[in-house]
Amino acid sequence: MKTNIFRIIGLGMVATASALSITGCQDFFEPESNHIIFADGDHLNNPTDTVYSMVGILQKLQAIADRSVLLGEVRGDLVDVNEYTSADLRDIALFELDDSANVYNQPRDYYAVINNCNYYITRADTALKNNRNETIFMREYAAAKTYRAWTYLQLVLAYGKVPFVTEPILLSGDLERDYPKLEVKDICERLIADLTPVADENIPLFNGLTVDSRLAYIPTKILLGDLCLWAGRYREAAQWYYRYISTRNGEQSAYTVGTGCAAWARDEKDYRNRGWNNSYTTFFLSESYGTDIELISLIPCPTGTADLNYSQLRNIFCSTNDNAYQAQLEPSDALTDLSEAQVYCNYNTANEVVYVPDDLPDGGRGDLRLNSIVLGYTTNYDNTYRQAQEIYKFSSTNVRTYRRAMVYLRMAEALNRAGYPRFAYEILADGVNDSIVRARVLPYCPTLTDSMFVQSFSFPENRYIVRCLDTKASDINTIGLHSRGSGWTEFNEHYAFPVAPEGVTDTLQYQIEKVEDMLMDEGALELAFEGQRFYDLMRVALRRNAPSYLAEKVYARRGEDRKGEMRSLIRPQLTDMRSWYMSWRGQIGY
Repeated sequence: MKTNIFRIIGLGMVATASALSITGCQDFFEPESNHIIFADGDHLNNPTDTVYSMVGILQKLQAIADRSVLLGEVRGDLVDVNEYTSADLRDIALFELDDSANVYNQPRDYYAVINNCNYYITRADTALKNNRNETIFMREYAAAKTYRAWTYLQLVLAYGKVPFVTEPILLSGDLERDYPKLEVKDICERLIADLTPVADENIPLFNGLTVDSRLAYIPTKILLGDLCLWAGRYREAAQWYYRYISTRNGEQSAYTVGTGCAAWARDEKDYRNRGWNNSYTTFFLSESYGTDIELISLIPCPTGTADLNYSQLRNIFCSTNDNAYQAQLEPSDALTDLSEAQVYCNYNTANEVVYVPDDLPDGGRGDLRLNSIVLGYTTNYDNTYRQAQEIYKFSSTNVRTYRRAMVYLRMAEALNRAGYPRFAYEILADGVNDSIVRARVLPYCPTLTDSMFVQSFSFPENRYIVRCLDTKASDINTIGLHSRGSGWTEFNEHYAFPVAPEGVTDTLQYQIEKVEDMLMDEGALELAFEGQRFYDLMRVALRRNAPSYLAEKVYARRGEDRKGEMRSLIRPQLTDMRSWYMSWRGQIGY
C-alpha cells in the first residue's frame, strides 16, 4: 500500500508566525511545529504561505550547508588533515568516498531541499495578485527555482551523476521510480532553461530573520553564470555575471571590487616588522547588507550549539572551547608555498617601484592574504599549552555561499575561455573600467563581433575608478584582484600577461591556458577554505580533458617534494575521474 507522505514534506515547509520573530537559540525556525502550510492540500494560495515555505526551504538548506564547503575544500589541495581530524573528514581527504555511513555522504538531505522546492514550484499560484495588482508568489517562485538549481549543482558536483527530479515526491511509491540520472553538463543545460525566464525577478523580502533577508537568497543571475560556466557556454556565463555586477545596486550604479587589501605601507622601510595594514580581514567580519559589501549571500544557520543543523565549520577550521582548541583542518603546505611564491610589489610616494625581499621570515613573504586571515597562537587549555589557529573566514555561525571576489573571478574565467584573455588578465592586474578596456583589450579584438561583445561590458570611468598617477586616493574604488594581497600589481613586472614563446602556433590558446593558470592561483589565494577549490580544479580538468591536471594539484597538497607520499595515501588513482566523486548508494528518498 502506498503511504501518503505529505507530513514529511510539511515538516520541511513549516513555521508558525511566531517562529519568524525568534532570535534566540532556535533562531527563525521552530522545528517542533506541526503547522503544515498548504491550506487546501493542493495549492499555495495564501499570501502568508510565501513566508512559511521560504523558511521551510531554508531550514532544509541548513542540513547541507557545511557540506557545500567541506566537500569542495577537503578534496582539494589547500587544506590538510591533522591528528584531530575526524575519520569521516579524513576519508574524504584521502578519497575513500564509498562509505555510505560517512556523515557527509547523505544524498537524501539534498533531495529534501529539492523536494520542498519542487512542491512549492508545482503548487504555487503564480497568477494570484494582491489588491495592488502585484503577483504574490512570483518572487518566491523564482527563489525556489534558484535554491533548487543551486542544490542540484552541489549534488552533482559531489556525486558525478544524480537522479533529476522536478516533480514533488508525495507518495512512497514515487521513491521507486526510475528517474533519469544526469551528469553536470546535462543538469546545467536543463537548469539554465528553467531559470532564464525568472532571472529578473526581485528577491523576496521579509522581517524576522537573524540576518538581513536579502542575504538569504542566492542571486539567480550569479547562479546562471555558474551553470553556463559548467556547461561550457562561456560568453553567456560572462554576461550573466556582468548583469549581476551592473544591476546589483540598481541601474546606473556600480558594484566595484573595492580597495580592501592586506598591504605594506607605501613607504615601509623595515619589511621584517610584519606591520602591514589589513583591511582585508574586515570582508569576513561583517554580515550586513550594503552597496559596497563583500558578502552577497549565505545560508542562515542556528546560533545555539545544541540546535539542529548548527554549523560545525568554525569548530572544524578553528580552535575553540567546544573542540578543546583542536582544529581538524589546517592550511596545506601547497597553499603556504603558493602564497609565499608571489612577488609583492610596492609603489612608494616617491613614485618608485619596490619589491619586498623574498627572504623575509615566515608570514611576511609574498601575498599577505593567507597570513591576514589565519592566526596561529599558543593557548593554555586545561593546564596544557596547545598550538591553536583562528581562521577569520569562519567568524560566523552562518555559512556563506557567494561574495564579490568570487563573481569577478568567475566572470574573468568565463571571459578568458570565451577568447578574451586580456580582459580576464586586467581584472586580476589593474581592475577594469572602460578606459582600460579601450586601451588594453579592444585593440586585440580581431573582429567587429569581438569588439561589440567586449564593449557590451561597460564599466564607466566615473563609477569604476582605478589607481593611476593622477587619481586621488580617496576616489579609488577598484583594484586588480591580485592587489588584494600582493601590492601594486599594475606596476609588477613579475606579474605580466603571458607572451607565447617562439614556435607556438596557436598564440591565443596558449594565452588562454596561461591566464587560466593565473586565475586558478588567484582563486586559491582569494577563496581558500571557502569550498571552491576542488570544483575549480575539476572544472579546468574537465574542459582541458586532462584529469592529471586535478590529480597533480591534489598530490602536491603537502608540497611538490612529497607528492609520492600523497599518492601512496590516496587509495584510488585520481586520473580516473570516477574516483573524484562520492559513491551513490540507496534511494533518493526520505
